Amino acid sequence: MAGRRTPRRRRVEMKQVENEEDKLITFSKRRSGIYKKASELVTLCGSEVGVAIFSPSGKPYSFAHPSIDSIATRFRNRNHPQNVGANNLVESYRRLRIDELNQQHDELVDQINDDKARGKTLKQMTEERDGEGWWEAPIEELSLEELKQMKARMVELRRNLQGSITIRNQGAPSSEGETSNQRNNPSATIA
Repeated sequence: MAGRRTPRRRRVEMKQVENEEDKLITFSKRRSGIYKKASELVTLCGSEVGVAIFSPSGKPYSFAHPSIDSIATRFRNRNHPQNVGANNLVESYRRLRIDELNQQHDELVDQINDDKARGKTLKQMTEERDGEGWWEAPIEELSLEELKQMKARMVELRRNLQGSITIRNQGAPSSEGETSNQRNNPSATIA
């Protein structure tokens, strides 16, 4: 078997789309691609970008960073910078805030990944202990907190067993091998 050929990406000839429905679909796809590229320019280069597009039906669409107003103002007044100091101050604060938010985002993503890894570990431990009960856990491997939880569970189990024995002893006739001390004191049977 020579190997399977996968279809390659074809180069589409640039020409006017005639079908109106196809024209709208193509416009929608191309518009999102242009927005994506503009966004990449902003992210990678820190540039200010403004894109204005009109759909085949005449509806305007725009993408701008930091805003369409600031881009348009800067474009119109490129020879006459006004309030450069104030704009620089606002822009510096905005970039600082974006950096802080990006850092918070990265920290949260790291925390989520750590939690997912911990969840996988816990799931794996649970699956490994599938046949074991909580009382069969290796005591040497448990932390102090886990040992305290295990002790509390055992105390609760003992209390439940004593209650069940008391109820059964009160409702059932006494068995021949049972002493009067065991009948009257259920804790004597559980040490």
